[in-house]
Amino acid sequence: MTDNAPGYPFGDGTGLALEPEYGHLRADEPVSRVQLPFGGPAWLVTRHADVRKVLTDPRFSSRATTANPDGPRFTPQPLFPAGVMSMDPPEHTRIRSLVSKAFTGNRVEALRPRIAEIAGGLADAMLEHGPPADLVSMFALPLPVTVICELLGVPYADRDRFRELSDALLSTTALPPEEIFAAVMALNEYLAGLIEERRAGPRDDMLSDLVRARDEDDRLSEQELVEFGVGLLVTGHETAATQIGNFVYMLARNPGQLAALRADPALVPRAVEELLRHTPLGAVSGIPRVAVEDVELSGVTIRAGDSVIPSINSANHDESVFEDAHRLDVHRPSNPHIAFGHGVHFCLGAQLARAELRTALETLLVRFPGLELVAGDDAGLAWKKGLLIRGFSELPVTW
Repeated sequence: MTDNAPGYPFGDGTGLALEPEYGHLRADEPVSRVQLPFGGPAWLVTRHADVRKVLTDPRFSSRATTANPDGPRFTPQPLFPAGVMSMDPPEHTRIRSLVSKAFTGNRVEALRPRIAEIAGGLADAMLEHGPPADLVSMFALPLPVTVICELLGVPYADRDRFRELSDALLSTTALPPEEIFAAVMALNEYLAGLIEERRAGPRDDMLSDLVRARDEDDRLSEQELVEFGVGLLVTGHETAATQIGNFVYMLARNPGQLAALRADPALVPRAVEELLRHTPLGAVSGIPRVAVEDVELSGVTIRAGDSVIPSINSANHDESVFEDAHRLDVHRPSNPHIAFGHGVHFCLGAQLARAELRTALETLLVRFPGLELVAGDDAGLAWKKGLLIRGFSELPVTW
């Protein structure tokens, strides 16, 4: 352990260009010590192969991160302190299996017409509003929020309430610790209230299914039920909502790639995969693990008890895996990105997010063929600040 480890994250989370430090580390020091904002130093892992190993090797534990509440982390409060992201198999497998059937490829395909209907309605409203319009509030956010509300059984009318609490939960520096803690408690209380409503009157939604799994099958505890519901609500809309705006920005700043999509909309599925690879969602790069045994990565021995950050952002820009890795290429034929993670913690809602992102791009390309950003340069853009994710609080567009 070094006393002069650089501070991490490397940037302030504004902007979608990956910080140059990652490239230097991949080339010269792929497993390096960094100082996290809370709790001390950790190992930052930057190469694609090493990141995949951290994400799959059981010697790197998610559960062990909860053993020391003062351990290295990005947020003032531990993120989902006892949630599914902080579990290892077999506990993780047990809980994940309760909802995995809702996110299979076939189930998501069955949802596509409804996703397209929601996107079409939002496009209609934008056209009626006329340019300029805020893509975030009028399209990027309400599309996945509506979908996850309908899946879970959360009232869409409550969207402003849980959105504000979600942002607080994902805060790094945007809010003081006591406000973050209060938001976590408020989200738990909100989901607990919905759970009691489902106990009194079950419905055809995922939250009712989870309540039945708790009450009839005893397959999860009450705390697990509440925290899993919170996790599904937050992550079920946050990734897609943020990335819709990010993808539109990236295409607008790469007009040749946007022109290729307009000329051949059949490229959209491939373009979504490339945009997922190329566009860093996280202001930080991965959820910490803790080594439970000594492990060697790229010639560096990580000792048992050390914290490790697997940098998904960096892995997705690894020049040894992706030719011309820093270039956005919607024609890229091979794309083994790990934007949704890898291994047992691979994003449960990846197929749903893909469907939402593809539908969003397809809708915007067809309904707004002249779509462009109002801001001519990045200086006029409104970035989210002090959160775990990168993206826009507003993104004015015209057409």
